[in-house]
Amino acid sequence: MNKPTVTGLSDEFFMREAMSLARAAECLGEVPVGAVVVLDGAIVGRGFNSPIGESDPTAHAEIAALRDAARVLGNYRLPGCQLFVTLEPCAMCAGAIMHARISRVIYGARDAKTGVHGSVVDLFGVERLNHHATIEGGVLADECSAMLSAFFAGRRKKAS
Repeated sequence: MNKPTVTGLSDEFFMREAMSLARAAECLGEVPVGAVVVLDGAIVGRGFNSPIGESDPTAHAEIAALRDAARVLGNYRLPGCQLFVTLEPCAMCAGAIMHARISRVIYGARDAKTGVHGSVVDLFGVERLNHHATIEGGVLADECSAMLSAFFAGRRKKAS
């Protein structure tokens, strides 16, 4: 699906920006996941996985992009913002997304081991939580998944 945004730029355009950040993570030896935060058609936050390099288990792409956007916008709440991420969010990132009041999350590949938009559980669907974003998965899923698969295949090859 190539859904146009408010400015006419497509979801695929912003997912490709997130994929570019994922490649940057990969160049640093990190799992290739990238994310961008978009407000009114403009990227206001960028991030990629860096838990190894930063020795920080919270240094996921989504967290980095949310922090960047919060600094840029001068507010820890990000209403009206969309988050594009190459991989289905984990529980930690879902919590941060909810606290930031992100309005829409668009992700690429599903994550069968830690994804919380239905792959393992559906945290975004818990009615008792006080904030709910619109979630859309599968944007450029094949490309996002292929990047991750190639990365892990390379790691396995090096280990053998």
